[in-house]
Amino acid sequence: MGNEIKTSSTTASGSSNVGRGFRARMEHYIYSGEKKHVMAGIAIIAVVFGAPWFLMSRGTKHQSHQDYMEKADKARSQRLSSAK
Repeated sequence: MGNEIKTSSTTASGSSNVGRGFRARMEHYIYSGEKKHVMAGIAIIAVVFGAPWFLMSRGTKHQSHQDYMEKADKARSQRLSSAK
């Protein structure tokens, strides 16, 4: 009993790498503070928030508030005239 050899898979830092799941790996990346993990996190956040912003802002722009109000008044008058 006392002379049995225990085998464990450890890395150079001493942490066990056996049975580590997705969540454990993600927590390691999130809380490690390594420069490459921080940069990857910033890139992921930039893509997550940047993609919708880019897709929403590529349409036609109103030149001014006055132009917008004129279009809105025209659409409102057409809608009201067709309702009668």
